[in-house]
Amino acid sequence: MKLVADHHQVIVLAPHQENVPGTLSNARFNADQHQSSLSEAQRLRGRIYLEEGAIDRQQLTYDGRHWAEGDEESWHLLVLDDDGEVCGCARFRSHDNITPFSGLGVRHTAAAQPEIWGQKLRWAIEADLQLARKRNFAYAEVGGWALREDVRHSTAAIRIVLTAYALARHLGGCIGVTTATVRHCSSNILQRMGGQPLHAGGTELPSYQDPRYKCEMTILRFDSNLPNPRYENWVEEIRERLIDAPVICRTGIGGAVRRQAAMGLAGPGHTL
Repeated sequence: MKLVADHHQVIVLAPHQENVPGTLSNARFNADQHQSSLSEAQRLRGRIYLEEGAIDRQQLTYDGRHWAEGDEESWHLLVLDDDGEVCGCARFRSHDNITPFSGLGVRHTAAAQPEIWGQKLRWAIEADLQLARKRNFAYAEVGGWALREDVRHSTAAIRIVLTAYALARHLGGCIGVTTATVRHCSSNILQRMGGQPLHAGGTELPSYQDPRYKCEMTILRFDSNLPNPRYENWVEEIRERLIDAPVICRTGIGGAVRRQAAMGLAGPGHTL
């Protein structure tokens, strides 16, 4: 099965140039373009999350961006429209597989609270961390999903999910986790493409009501080697396309300097 061609371009923002594997041959250092593209994606997230009631205005920066913990250390997958504007985005943060649960963003979710899943969530994540170590994979957290209204029912939605699988393969393979809303069937779409519910002690961890984002959420796991078999050829096709796709780096080799002062935060970070 071939991926249906469309007019959307995918570009990748890398956290640091030294993180880019040699298989991604079109990597370039351009701090201004990286910041501009990331800001555009954050504004898209901010507008959509605000309109859907998932966040309040005070949770955005002064210029309407939705900043999340880990944005500066993450890969960002951006879908561009014909005018070169960001119409879809996702965030992919890769961790060493020895990272403890306390070092992951998922620890901040409402699901991690004792009255919801608490210890069961920790057990499920730690089991996958152990699997990642056994397979010498990284552990990834994927989030920040946002699609502009006019592309939600196009192949752009499929493309951005499969690009996460393809990027994981370029990074040497990943076991990972993602949060997804039940709204707009996002959780169902991700499960159809290979996302799986977490399990702990033989119990499947169900969806939960997130008071911070005021919506029903699910936490799903994924394995970069195991998308839904229906999409395997698409993942491989996108993996090959990524070899020559634009990869924009925020810092050059040896220049991994954070730009916290430029963030202009109006409130604490969030991990939607």
